[in-house]
Amino acid sequence: MPALVNNGGDDDFYSGGSFYTNSTDLGRLCSISSQVDVYCPPCKRARISAPFLFGETDFEQNKQPSIDILPDECLFEIFKRLPGGRERSSCACVSKHWLMLLTSIRKGEYESSKVVKENINSVSDDVEMVSSDEDDGYLTRCLEGKKATDMRLAAVAVGTSGHGGLGKLSIRGSSSSRGVTNFGLSAIARGCPSLKSLSLWNVPRVGDEGLSELAKECHLLEKLDLCQCPSVSNKGLIAIAENCPNLIALSIESCPKIGNEGLQAIGKLCPKLQSISIKDCPLVGDHGVSSLLLSASSVLSKVKLQGLNITDFTLAVIGHYGKSLTNLMLSGLQNVSEKGYWVMGNSQGLQKLVSLMITSCLGVTDVSLEAIGRGCTNMKQMCLRRCCFVSDDGLVAFAKSAGSLECLQLEECNRVTQSGIIGVLSNCGLKSLTLVKCMGIKDISLGAPLSSPRNSLKSLSVRNCPGFGTGSLAMVGKLCPQLQHVDLTGLYGITDAGLLPLLESCEAGLVKVNLSGCLNLTDEVVLALTRLHGGTLELLNLDGCRRITDASLVAVADNCVFLSDLDVSRCAITDSGVAALSHAEQLNLQVLSFSGCSGVSNKSMPFLKKLGKTLVGLNLQHCNSISSRTVELLVESFWRCDILF
Repeated sequence: MPALVNNGGDDDFYSGGSFYTNSTDLGRLCSISSQVDVYCPPCKRARISAPFLFGETDFEQNKQPSIDILPDECLFEIFKRLPGGRERSSCACVSKHWLMLLTSIRKGEYESSKVVKENINSVSDDVEMVSSDEDDGYLTRCLEGKKATDMRLAAVAVGTSGHGGLGKLSIRGSSSSRGVTNFGLSAIARGCPSLKSLSLWNVPRVGDEGLSELAKECHLLEKLDLCQCPSVSNKGLIAIAENCPNLIALSIESCPKIGNEGLQAIGKLCPKLQSISIKDCPLVGDHGVSSLLLSASSVLSKVKLQGLNITDFTLAVIGHYGKSLTNLMLSGLQNVSEKGYWVMGNSQGLQKLVSLMITSCLGVTDVSLEAIGRGCTNMKQMCLRRCCFVSDDGLVAFAKSAGSLECLQLEECNRVTQSGIIGVLSNCGLKSLTLVKCMGIKDISLGAPLSSPRNSLKSLSVRNCPGFGTGSLAMVGKLCPQLQHVDLTGLYGITDAGLLPLLESCEAGLVKVNLSGCLNLTDEVVLALTRLHGGTLELLNLDGCRRITDASLVAVADNCVFLSDLDVSRCAITDSGVAALSHAEQLNLQVLSFSGCSGVSNKSMPFLKKLGKTLVGLNLQHCNSISSRTVELLVESFWRCDILF
């Protein structure tokens, strides 16, 4: 044997590592190795190119080992020991099977989470600890339509854990065939305990099971929005109430299985609830809503009740116990009578109420409106929509009672006339007045002289009120000389003669003017507007004023210093007007619209390029004289401007 081995260590290396050409002899050598001492230098070990088994005859080739042969229990234990979110995400990309296994692991079951907890417990109390980024819930995810599936939710649950944690999740319009189910929501629950806000819109396959699983894991949940969730019942809502004490906002819409029992649990077990919105839930009645108000009366500040089967009793509870309410919205309450609103106002419990919006409520009359004004002395904003029994008397009485009122909006209140508007302006310090589709307002000759001007009104918006004409404009101009914002959209009856007195009476300087749809106005109005208010004007909308020509753009270019938003869509504008705008050195337009201006052609390209230095938005839709090639060149030139064509 010594003759066969060179102890100097410089032996030649033989591939295969065997002195025997016959494999049978090699087998014999190995079989007697326990009886004979054989010396082999470590640096001269044989290299074997493939795995083999020693046998008495030939080598037997092994199968390639694979992790797929491991049972799920072993994979589960392996995944639990992954060090961080990046490694989990990588494993989730291997297959759907691995993704499903990863989503079955709760966040607290990972060994890394347990180590962090142990380290925190072992540190003395006087050492300040910094929480892990994975648990803070920084991320927001929104899945809509076909993208809202269980697989995507599972991927979100695994992927967000290592990047700040999921804080807000919104699912909208899930497919009925392969959309989100309880499984997907359960995956989010197990993987995202940091979730604070959940919004489910039109997800018919998510029910109590998924919501209950989420409630058990996501104890930090603060906001819950359920819309068109027919499978969610009181059971799911009770689970939220029992496990999510930090809930501060709850919105429920078109959930036919949710009723009083679920709301009672929310009121009893969620002491931090600040906002509640309930719409079109047929099982919700007086007991559910009143229990919410009674239990959370100390912190509840925002309430929206729409299309519910509640009666005067609920409004009485609101009036007595809504001491913290600042915002109240009531809509479509067909079973509430005049008495309910009267009691709500006279109960004197709504002293902190700042904003009140009432829509399509037949119980709102002149009597009840006056009572609301007396009971809500700190109200600043009031909106009445489609309240058909409110007339001038009730409106004026309300204005006198609500001394703090600043903003008033009336929409489709057809019993209100010009006299009522004058009474409101004369009796309270309004800052903003909005009238929309109030068909009862018409120009009338006033027998009594107008009261002294009110300097408080800064904003006037009259939209689509065809009877609001020259006389009404003159009246507003005399009463409100400090106007800064004027919106007269859709008043096709007003003319230059009617609008000019209003422009001349505005002493403070107009900032925003919207004359969209005023078909009879001409360049004369724009010339006067720019001459009187060019130093303050920031927004001018002349959309649809078809008698406006290039002369108006010349006036704008000469007089307007701070104008940033100009809309001359569907006006008689040509290339000459665009050229005039481009030559104004003081103009810094940011938004410019020529939509529907057939007189603007390719010749305006150099002028538009010059204007584009400051533009962030340019509307060239329906400009038939501008070619697609010109638009492409403009897009290349305006790298920061959005162009509509």
